[in-house]
Amino acid sequence: MTFEPYAARTQEKMADVLLDPSASGPSIHYYMIRGGKNKRNITVLETGTVGGEYIKTYGHYHIGNLDETYWFVSGEGVVLQQKLVDSSDPSVVEEFKAINVKAGDSVYMPPGYGHLMTNTGATWLVLVDDSPVEGPDDSASMPGHADYEAVKKMHGFAYYVVERNGAPALLPNKNYKEVRKTDFGGLLVVE
Repeated sequence: MTFEPYAARTQEKMADVLLDPSASGPSIHYYMIRGGKNKRNITVLETGTVGGEYIKTYGHYHIGNLDETYWFVSGEGVVLQQKLVDSSDPSVVEEFKAINVKAGDSVYMPPGYGHLMTNTGATWLVLVDDSPVEGPDDSASMPGHADYEAVKKMHGFAYYVVERNGAPALLPNKNYKEVRKTDFGGLLVVE
């Protein structure tokens, strides 16, 4: 099988991790072009909200001791990072962090931290990363180094990035039992 470098994440595929899986949204939430470690990877997120939640990537944890860096080329958004206490129980988070980003910023994703991006701006959020998506077990949509199951099981990360009074805010995901340490990056937390 030949590696296909392009994929799109549809509304149907995103339903597992949305605050409101029944809310209508764009047919495609984001586009991925995977070039691997040498060519890099490009992700482009649509604008808008789905049921009040900003468009986001699915979110995943890395398998093994993999790190990566994301460079933001256009737009603005919020990066969410979280580290679990124990990977066998995704409902308990050791550390959660929200990071506001704009074009020109970069964010390092340490080993062991799950991450996702949200587009909180009026234009596409475009980012480039150095994740090694190119092996025989990889697909552009579901790279072999990424674990999506823990995020799917919890229906997203510990907080959703939602629109409140025209600005991003964080809404707790009630499926989580505990979040021990938080850095909300200056974002308001709402109920």
